[in-house]
Amino acid sequence: MNFKIDNLQYCNWSREVFQINREAGLDAVHVTVVYHEDYDEFIKKIKEWDQHFKENSDLIFLGKDFKDIEKAKAENKTAVFFGFQNCSPIEDDINLVEKVHRHGCRFMQLTYNNQSLLATGCYEKNDSGITNFGKEVIKEMNRVGIVIDMSHSAEKSTLDAIDISEKPIAITHANPSFWYNANRNKSSELLKKLSESGGMLGLSLYPHHLKNNTNCTLESFCEMVAKTADIMDVKNLGIGSDLCLNQPDSVVEWMRNGTWSKSKNYGEGSKNRSGFPKQPDWFTDARGFKNLHTGLKKVGFNEIEINNILGNNWFNFYKGINK
Repeated sequence: MNFKIDNLQYCNWSREVFQINREAGLDAVHVTVVYHEDYDEFIKKIKEWDQHFKENSDLIFLGKDFKDIEKAKAENKTAVFFGFQNCSPIEDDINLVEKVHRHGCRFMQLTYNNQSLLATGCYEKNDSGITNFGKEVIKEMNRVGIVIDMSHSAEKSTLDAIDISEKPIAITHANPSFWYNANRNKSSELLKKLSESGGMLGLSLYPHHLKNNTNCTLESFCEMVAKTADIMDVKNLGIGSDLCLNQPDSVVEWMRNGTWSKSKNYGEGSKNRSGFPKQPDWFTDARGFKNLHTGLKKVGFNEIEINNILGNNWFNFYKGINK
């Protein structure tokens, strides 16, 4: 049995988007529910998702472990797994780690782009690594079954997390820097260690992470995947598209600035292109998985490898979360 999984989306959620994900054949999707929100604000987000589940029960349901991916496949639905792109919901209280897990959180980034109480973000000049609090939180995340996600974290912090965590970590949405040297993309050394530790890389389709951005070609992307497979084992590669379908530009401003800055931070954009970038025409939404299948085949992957990259590898990773 083959599964199709997109392990990172942050869309403007609606029935239309859920239907698109079903048309794409997604059995599971990891969704961002928090960027900079605190615990109480996270609970409000959960209530919004409860309404989505109620109104779209024919399409989606809350996923909690790998068995829900199997259930989704059998019922022609999409299992939705909650994740945080920052550690803000646990505030400075380690007891909140278990509480957010009870509410469905299965992935948590230790940082967004900046320094957090746990680790250093990829936009900081100095990377001090995992903090004392961060070490304790990693232990607690391992215990309750929340995956450490280092997608937005700096190099030393990420390498520290790999070493400290007793379970494999994930980089749910990023690409290798050898292909495109964006702040958010990862070095070959880091990716090699991630693979050796059993961790997963979710390859990103967000234009600011792509060579030539919106104009990136399918061929270039798939050739990058093939070269990355020379650094990492193919079993450690998946997709984390970072799709932000139908989101207004005000949302990307919130993502970049939160409540911590009064000056404009353009992140990977610029003053002249401050909004969400346009997706490549071969991946405008999750239905682009079909194009990925075609492109990966053209660069030499066999059918088993393609199916693994497009979902089975993430499924196997999910199976290990609660072990």
